[in-house]
Amino acid sequence: MLIVNLFDRPEALPELAAAHVQAFGTLLPEWTVTQAEQELRAQHRDAIPCTWLVEDEDGWLGSVSLLHDDHEQIRGWSPWLASLYVQPRARGKGAGAALVRHCVAQAAVLGVEQLYLYCEAPMVAWYCTLGWREHTKMQLGPLAITVMEIDTRQK
Repeated sequence: MLIVNLFDRPEALPELAAAHVQAFGTLLPEWTVTQAEQELRAQHRDAIPCTWLVEDEDGWLGSVSLLHDDHEQIRGWSPWLASLYVQPRARGKGAGAALVRHCVAQAAVLGVEQLYLYCEAPMVAWYCTLGWREHTKMQLGPLAITVMEIDTRQK
C-alpha cells in the first residue's frame, strides 16, 4: 500500500466524491456529489485542508482528510481528522489504520498539536487502539457520536 496526496491523483476525485456522499451523506442530506467534488478540489498539498489516498496496484483503496472544521455543530475544536473511508474490498487489511496514522503524522508536521475526530460508538475502541482518547459524547444531527482527541506529539 502507498499513501499519496489527493492533489497528485485528481483522476480519483469523481469516484471519491461519490463514495464520500454515499458514506457520510446521512449527516448532510442535501450534500451533493458535485459539492463534495468541489470541496475535494479545494484541497492543498501541504496545508489544511488536505486529503490522502491509500492505493495499491489496482487503484485507490481509501481516503482520509485533515480539515479545519468538520461539521457546523462542532466548531469548538479544530482541526479534525475527517472522512476516513475505506472501500469494502480493502476493509480489515490495515488501510484505515495506515491512513489514520498518516493523517496524525502529517498534522504534526503542519504544527498541529491536538487533533480531533468524531465517530459512532462501534468505532471508539478501534480508534483507542491507535492512541486516540475519548473527549466528549454528544448528539450530531441524527447520530450519537464520540469526539476523540490525540496529542500528535506522542510517539
